[in-house]
Amino acid sequence: MGKPGRRRCPRCISQLPNTMLFRPVGIPMGFLERVILSFGELEALRLVDFDGMDQEEAAERMCVSRRTLNSDLRNARRKVADALTSGKLIEIRGENYILLSGEEEPVTREDSREKLEEEMK
Repeated sequence: MGKPGRRRCPRCISQLPNTMLFRPVGIPMGFLERVILSFGELEALRLVDFDGMDQEEAAERMCVSRRTLNSDLRNARRKVADALTSGKLIEIRGENYILLSGEEEPVTREDSREKLEEEMK
């Protein structure tokens, strides 16, 4: 069960991962601890660390505040580092998210907000 408190706002993501599990080779699945990485955390990691966006641009793309993006990014980096250094399985799971279409033009925060409002109706 999730943590009590505020409900997490949906993250706008532009693609789903091709695979949902990464695991160390040679260790049976039953012996591995899991690290759960959300789609939003993975998207933050991809946009900033892989695509090279600055955090403000990535936050707009995901339709979240810079503070939320920074929190997702920090959590993602910590979880990936933990899994790699401790030999844990990384499981990527959905959360409250909106999958954006493959538009040619970059998505703005306003565009994302409109899509979000449409989805929530």
